[in-house]
Amino acid sequence: MAFPVKQLKWFYHEFGIKSLYDTGWDAWLIILTRCSRMFAYGTNSLILALFFSALDFSDFRIGLFMTLTLLGDVLLSVLLTLIADRLGRRKILFAGSFLMVLSGIAFALFENFWILLFAAVVGVISATGGDFGPFRAIEESTLSHLTTPKTRPDVLAWYITTSSIGSALGVELTGRVVHYLQHRDGWTIVDAYHTVFWIYSAMGGVNMILTLLLSKKCEANYEAKTTTEESEVLLDEMEERDSEETAIPSPTTSSEFSIPEKKSRFAQISQATRSVMYKLWFLLIVDSLADGMVGYSLTTYYMDKKFDLRKSTLGDITSISYVLSSCSTIFAGPLSRRLGLINTMVFTHLPSSAAVLLFPLPSSIFFTVALFFVRTGLNNMDQAPRSAFIAAVVKPEERTAVMGITSMLRTLAATAGPSVTGILAGNDRFWIAFVAAGALRIAYDLGLWAMFVNMKLHQHEEKGETKEVDSGMRRESDEEELRDVPRRSDEVE
Repeated sequence: MAFPVKQLKWFYHEFGIKSLYDTGWDAWLIILTRCSRMFAYGTNSLILALFFSALDFSDFRIGLFMTLTLLGDVLLSVLLTLIADRLGRRKILFAGSFLMVLSGIAFALFENFWILLFAAVVGVISATGGDFGPFRAIEESTLSHLTTPKTRPDVLAWYITTSSIGSALGVELTGRVVHYLQHRDGWTIVDAYHTVFWIYSAMGGVNMILTLLLSKKCEANYEAKTTTEESEVLLDEMEERDSEETAIPSPTTSSEFSIPEKKSRFAQISQATRSVMYKLWFLLIVDSLADGMVGYSLTTYYMDKKFDLRKSTLGDITSISYVLSSCSTIFAGPLSRRLGLINTMVFTHLPSSAAVLLFPLPSSIFFTVALFFVRTGLNNMDQAPRSAFIAAVVKPEERTAVMGITSMLRTLAATAGPSVTGILAGNDRFWIAFVAAGALRIAYDLGLWAMFVNMKLHQHEEKGETKEVDSGMRRESDEEELRDVPRRSDEVE
């Protein structure tokens, strides 16, 4: 009995389940919320382009719709993430879930292009199957707030892993539901698609309930409130004394105190953080442009046009790819501890990029699906290390704003992709989009490694926590530095 118990304990610690348990109930709820949302995104990622094609929308209009939808996601993300810490993260997540419900209802009831476009831009519809809305930045900032440097990579890895499971279940269910309903008497393929959007709306309702269960620990100002609780009376007395001494403030004093209130959220991000993020944002723009050109909805649409597959078969293929992605992302945490965050991001994402580049070459469905599995199976392994990397190089109070801006820029870059692909597809040159996207993704991988492999991490964390992470990243070594520590001390400000 000692052998299986020992192995279970090893698995419990090695794959981050202990880190997830130690973080608390709120982390479980946030992860479940993302899983539910990605289930909804999975339902429409399979059918969105096919739905528009069934409504006789041109390829150009399909690409235009996805571009404008992503632009709507940009505006929504900027608005909600920049006010999330001030108004309350839980309130913003609840409002976003409510918009999911409204968008799903609109797609379930209407077939007019402009009505659907309005619902997608104003509401929350995933045009590509990816999580480009306002939710992810807020959730990742919250998880970074709830975790320590030691537990953060593991918790974020499970955050990504369960999202892939949700997408897989959503895609599989959609393929089965559409295949079943379209063969019923009196049902058309469009009727079957409308039914799927009711499922999307229902999952938005589930997320509304889950966000109501989150505690106050998720809020940005929770820690500050609890740490000052004992000295509240003393602070009040000091404020009263100061107010008496400055009952009639001078114009200079008034001006000095009014300046911080007028600063934008972006201006409040420190120069040191911006100097790092400018380089990372540029690379993420390149990667997101490529992802927008060959999103999962467009990829399944390409395979459907090339091989004329059944919808249930498309659902099976996409679902299996998401399952492979879930299995691979479990290893993101252990790899990050051994290879470092940047090395894990690059060496797992590069094979996926190569698969995108080669995707249009095979003439058989077998090799095409094999490349698709390589792409999706490894595509998400860089996400948890990337979020942990961003959290490690910015100040805690800057995380929500930085992650919100990151999400905005990635979504904005992705908006151009579907329109370019729509134009190419209309001229029977769909394959060029995959070649261009693969080349851009490879450029992103190489640039990421060249710029950040020696970046020093956790400069803004507590010293005790940082030391704990440094020793945990390379367990079999007595070195005190991370793999990502620079060779020269002047490389990071």
